[in-house]
Amino acid sequence: MLDTNVLLHDPEALFAFGDNAIVLPFAVIEEIDNQKKRQDEIGRNAREISQKLDALRQNGSLSEGIPLPQRGTLRIELNHQEALHFPKGLDPLKHDNRIIALAHHLAGEQKNPVIVVTKDLNLRIKADVIGVPAEDYSNDKVNYRQLYSGIQEIQMAPEQLDSFYRDGRLKWDGSTEVFPHQFLILKSYCHSSRSALARYFQNSFWPLVHGDSVSWGIKALNKEQKFAMELLLNDQIKVVTLVGRAGTGKTLLALAVGLEKVLEENVYTRLLVTRPVIPMGNDLGYLPGSKEDKLRPWMQPIYDNLEFIFSNHEDPFGDVGNLMARGTLTLEALTYIRGRSIPRQYILCDEAQNLSPHMIKTLITRVGEGTKIVFTGDPEQIDHPYLDRNSNGLTYLVEKLKGEEIAGHVTLLKGERSKVAELGARLL
Repeated sequence: MLDTNVLLHDPEALFAFGDNAIVLPFAVIEEIDNQKKRQDEIGRNAREISQKLDALRQNGSLSEGIPLPQRGTLRIELNHQEALHFPKGLDPLKHDNRIIALAHHLAGEQKNPVIVVTKDLNLRIKADVIGVPAEDYSNDKVNYRQLYSGIQEIQMAPEQLDSFYRDGRLKWDGSTEVFPHQFLILKSYCHSSRSALARYFQNSFWPLVHGDSVSWGIKALNKEQKFAMELLLNDQIKVVTLVGRAGTGKTLLALAVGLEKVLEENVYTRLLVTRPVIPMGNDLGYLPGSKEDKLRPWMQPIYDNLEFIFSNHEDPFGDVGNLMARGTLTLEALTYIRGRSIPRQYILCDEAQNLSPHMIKTLITRVGEGTKIVFTGDPEQIDHPYLDRNSNGLTYLVEKLKGEEIAGHVTLLKGERSKVAELGARLL
């Protein structure tokens, strides 16, 4: 039995349960109908689910059950509240409680177990108390504790390390699994103090080329930031993901390299910066002013980083304004990205941990020829109500792209913002 939030999170969830029998409570259809007029991703998903159900309706009666491509079935069931005596204080008219009541009723009818699938933590708790099995939707989940870091340490013979330094390359024997553009800390068996930093590509270890580069006055301060610069400055790598807690320099490095590539090297025609708008109160449309005025509160962290980069200029605020007036720098909400094709641009998607896997797919499929896209975020800081560090789009993307030769990833560990910020991120 699927809850509304599962379908709004992933419209393809209808087809993700193989040969099982899927039941949608009628209350779920009501809730989907209530969301269809929204102009954000949830509204689009609601409309997509309605379209899918309408198409499936052509195969038979939804109330009696229709076959699905994976040999399962789908049925929309009216609520059976009379089968469950609600505990005192539990509103029988609330949609979540009607779903539990229906699951409880079907459990008494079916030979097979009935399981409620929901991303609502409280609904899972209430279902458990009532005695109805409930699970999270895990089809697109990644184990964050085992997330690919993009960095690995390898012990090797001293002569291999000598060969790496002498030849500027070391062909790898494959004794350890390594992914394209993974970074290596090569260490000697005999002399632990002897080491080298390398990048794996096309069956060989290569020394860093861009690790010590300076872009608009910004340079790497630790080895993870060197690895990040290597990915950002390499034009052959089209998708870069940078994960790290607050203050590790993810956004600052990505912005500095973006300015370098657009303004100095002319590799890309524009620097496009976008962030998901996850409101804590009123939505974006209720803020006064032009589109730029509405976006300013959400994009303030980007302005802060840009003003830091331009801090040695006479008029840092004016420089940022001039870039935006010329169209060289564009700040967009994700709302305006869908449907576009974006060629020869450097795209930075900040706070990508607040995107669902479906939203990540929507954004990455906008990328046109010659465009580079960079995703940054901290899966430990998620504002989206139905995402966590295992199910958000950023961790999903990192795990899915780790074997691709045009993609690279680094997890940044050390905070460089300030001693106070590093102390807070580490201890609090």
